[in-house]
Amino acid sequence: MPAPTDLYAVIGHPVAHSRSPAIHAAFAAATGQALRYERLLAPLDGFAQTLADFAAQGGRGCNITVPFKFEAFAAAAERSDRAELAGAVNTLKRDGERWLADNTDGVGLVRDIVVNAGAPLAGRRVLLIGAGGAGAGVLGPLLAEGPAQLVLANRSPDKAEALVARHADLARRHGVDLQARGLDAPGTGFDVVLNASASSLGGGEVPVPASVLRPGTLALDLMYGPAAHPFLAWAARHGAIGRDGLGMLVEQAAESFAWWRGVRPPTDGVLATLRAEVDAAQGH
Repeated sequence: MPAPTDLYAVIGHPVAHSRSPAIHAAFAAATGQALRYERLLAPLDGFAQTLADFAAQGGRGCNITVPFKFEAFAAAAERSDRAELAGAVNTLKRDGERWLADNTDGVGLVRDIVVNAGAPLAGRRVLLIGAGGAGAGVLGPLLAEGPAQLVLANRSPDKAEALVARHADLARRHGVDLQARGLDAPGTGFDVVLNASASSLGGGEVPVPASVLRPGTLALDLMYGPAAHPFLAWAARHGAIGRDGLGMLVEQAAESFAWWRGVRPPTDGVLATLRAEVDAAQGH
């Protein structure tokens, strides 16, 4: 009899577009791990039930995407330090009858910027747009890289201020000038601009003025595929270097996989394959 295959999934709404099953299948093949990874579409008011059903089916772990990262935080019995700081969770692991939680978004983003894109963050000026689940998840690891300044811009300034207050000690420890600002006046000429807002997901316009860019700014949208096109086109028009969230997706997935399985998968080949597939689907 073959050994039972451990079950994993990504839970979101929407979730049909998710590349996570292909990514984790490639990781499993590369590391010799036996697992099955599925997509689970949860009703907007049904995350807790979807998670409970998944556990009842023997689910060992899951990734959480929009819009359930705050609900996943509440569902966990124990959370990593970075998940506690973010107040949002993108990875759950089953431990007996309870869920353990982590947030791998930030470390995945940092690795994609620093390693894959070769763009150090230390001493740079960084603008992070959006204080929702995505922004909350990446803020701590960005601060740990020691940028000179990090501005968190959000449509609701009080939400940005609350997130900044929660990260104030971490910012001080790393010598970062951390500020919360509105979208209309976030500052100008940043070295790195990161779009973690819902604007791309909703097909909206870029929510900050082009003056946040300068020639050569690294402008990264945490989304990928068609959703990232407007932001990347905007960046290109103003002389910035555009990058989508595909590398972040792969790197955060590798961090989740390593936590679940105890072995870190290689990411270079998976990212190259995924990039070719995404570009081909878009006619590039």
